[in-house]
Amino acid sequence: MSAEIDRRTGPAEAPRSLVRFAVVTVLTGVGAGIGGMALALLLHAIQHVAYGYSVAHMISTESFLEGVTDTVPLRRLLVLTVCGLIAGFGWWALYRFGRPLVSIRQAVKSDNPRMPGVSTTIHALLQIITVAMGSPLGREVAPREIGSVWAAWLAQRAGLSVRDRQIMVACGAGAGLAAVYNVPLGGAVFVLEVLLCTFDWAVVVPALATSAIAAVVAWIGLGNEHQYQVPQFTLTAQLMVSSVVCGPLFGLAAYGFTRLTSRARALAPKDWRLPVLTILNFAVIGLLAMSWPQLLGNGKGPAGLSFDSHLTVGLAAILLVLKVVITSSSLRSGAEGGLLTPGIAIGALFALVIAGLLNQIWPGMQPGAFAIVGAAAFLAASMQMPITAVVLILEFTRVNHDLLIPILLAVGGSVSTLKLAARWFPLPFVPAKRPVGAVSIERTA
Repeated sequence: MSAEIDRRTGPAEAPRSLVRFAVVTVLTGVGAGIGGMALALLLHAIQHVAYGYSVAHMISTESFLEGVTDTVPLRRLLVLTVCGLIAGFGWWALYRFGRPLVSIRQAVKSDNPRMPGVSTTIHALLQIITVAMGSPLGREVAPREIGSVWAAWLAQRAGLSVRDRQIMVACGAGAGLAAVYNVPLGGAVFVLEVLLCTFDWAVVVPALATSAIAAVVAWIGLGNEHQYQVPQFTLTAQLMVSSVVCGPLFGLAAYGFTRLTSRARALAPKDWRLPVLTILNFAVIGLLAMSWPQLLGNGKGPAGLSFDSHLTVGLAAILLVLKVVITSSSLRSGAEGGLLTPGIAIGALFALVIAGLLNQIWPGMQPGAFAIVGAAAFLAASMQMPITAVVLILEFTRVNHDLLIPILLAVGGSVSTLKLAARWFPLPFVPAKRPVGAVSIERTA
């Protein structure tokens, strides 16, 4: 166990029961898997009904991007306006009448690691509903919250020590991530690198176990699906050199994006202004989506198009600018959600623009391959989790091993650049009282 957790819990902790801990570990994985699967199925069902595609199937071969592109533009505007209504009045009512939310990071650090079950569940459902209807924010926070709430309740009922309850809350979050995205290793590494900041074997074992169990359980309803289908890329001199040279550019972009989104969250209202701003914000997004349906959703669509090299440089540049703007404006209006998939999309679009320019100087660059490199570099820096970002990108895309070299080179450059920029110009402080899932000034949990 890390020295940090030991200092918090103190040396007087009674020896834990390995049997009870093992049982809670297994049940945490099972519960997080069921929760993540249920949230993903709910997301698909709402998407199909809202945009009128593949209504008879929760899981279909037709993607969300294909569904929203095929629907009439006016429907996109109407759905996004309704999304703003639900987001605004939903979160306003939660803040007004619900119990105060406790973030996963706060629960992990607390001597009483518990999260309010009803309020956290409503918070998670609002994120899933709004993302399904077209919110540009990510859906990954919701399954992490559900997994952590379940793990905290189990650990409390089992009478585990404070230290073990903290571990299980973190493992529940990683298992939820693993379930909804089918990334068992990524979920475990997220627990170790981001939430608990230790690779001690006493944490590694439950983190790996819960994430693996959750991913397998989620296969029951979601199947063993991959997030992105990408072609096989070859390692070229252009890709290697560009990854080294452009890594710092992704770090600078991530620094700017982090400042922008942190500031937006800090200024988000929780009073009567919240529904007003969210309705206005999502109505504007709906208007933009009438011309650019790729903007709808968490960013999986444009990221996939970037990896497949199916976007022109001009369209990628337009989507890049608009994606940054609507992501920040949604946070500023008071909407909640993650930044994982939006970060992947922004990094991929930025890389596609750079690749188009570099090909004018040194032809031969594979835009799709560089988009994957850029997605990893931007995600690693913007969320300050380099190892987790690399693992997630590898599990999302299943790219060949050779592409790992340029990814690591670009990630190293981007993270180092962000750290230097943050040292010279510190990131803005975001109050700790924000709702669960908000961005930390040190690391996004």
